[in-house]
Amino acid sequence: MHWKNLYRGFFIGISDLIPGVSGGTIAFILGIYEDLLNAISGFFSREWRKHIGFLLPLAIGMGGTLLIFAKLIDYLLKNYNAQTQFFFLGLIIGVIPFITKEVNVKQNFKFGHYLLVILVGAALASLAFVNQQDYGIITKLTSSNALGLFLAGWAGSMAMLLPGVSGSFVLLILGVYHTAIGALADLNIPIIAVIGSGVIVGFIVSSKVIRFLLARFKYGTFSVIIGLIIGSIFVIYPGFPGDGTFFVMSLLALFTGLVVASLFSSFNNKTASE
Repeated sequence: MHWKNLYRGFFIGISDLIPGVSGGTIAFILGIYEDLLNAISGFFSREWRKHIGFLLPLAIGMGGTLLIFAKLIDYLLKNYNAQTQFFFLGLIIGVIPFITKEVNVKQNFKFGHYLLVILVGAALASLAFVNQQDYGIITKLTSSNALGLFLAGWAGSMAMLLPGVSGSFVLLILGVYHTAIGALADLNIPIIAVIGSGVIVGFIVSSKVIRFLLARFKYGTFSVIIGLIIGSIFVIYPGFPGDGTFFVMSLLALFTGLVVASLFSSFNNKTASE
C-alpha cells in the first residue's frame, strides 16, 4: 500500500472543494500526476489488483477530506474568500517552474507549442467572465434532476484530472456546486451517490484519453496543460481586498502557497533522484 497517498489525497480533496483550483495541478505538485492517470486507467482493466494499493489510500484521503472539510471550506470561502484563493493561487504559480523543468520546455518546445500555451491559456482565462448559473440547492433527488446531477459530476471529474481546470468551477458554472457541497456537509447520500457515479465515469474516460495523449503527443499535451494552469490563474484571482489587514493577509497567503509548492517540488525531485 502507498500510505503516503493518504496525505496526498488530503491535499487533492481540499483543492477539489475550491472553485478554480484543480486537483490535477495539486497532483502535479505532489509528483504523482502520471502515476494517478495510469492507476485510474489500469484499475478498470484486468490488471486492477496492481493499482489498488496506489488508489485506495488516495481515495480514503480524498473521501475523508471531502466529508470532513466541506463545512470548513464553505466557511473559509464565505468569510476569508480572498485569502483562501490567494493561498491556492500561490500553489498554482509555484507549480509552473516545476512542470516546465520536468518537460524541459527550452529544449523540447517549438513555436507551435508556445502558441498552443497562449491560446489555451487565453481560452481558459476567458471563463472568468462567464456568468455562473444558479439553480438553487437541490436536496431531494427526483427523476428530473438525477440525470443533470450525474452529467454534472461527469463533467466535473473530467475537469479534475486536467491541471488548471477546476472540477468545482465546472460545477459552479453548471449551477450544482452548492448542491454538491451541501450534500457533502449534510451527508445527503442519494445526491452524493448520483454525483459520485458521474464522477467515477468521468475519471475512467478522461484518464484513458489523457494517458493516450501523453503517450502519443507528449509535448503538445504538456503545452495544453501549461496553458490551462496559466489560464486558471486568471480564473481564481479574486482581486486584492482594499482593507489593509486583509491585503497583508492575502499577500501572506500567496507567499505561503508559493513556499508550499516549492517545498513539495523540491521533495519530489529529491525522491525521484533517490
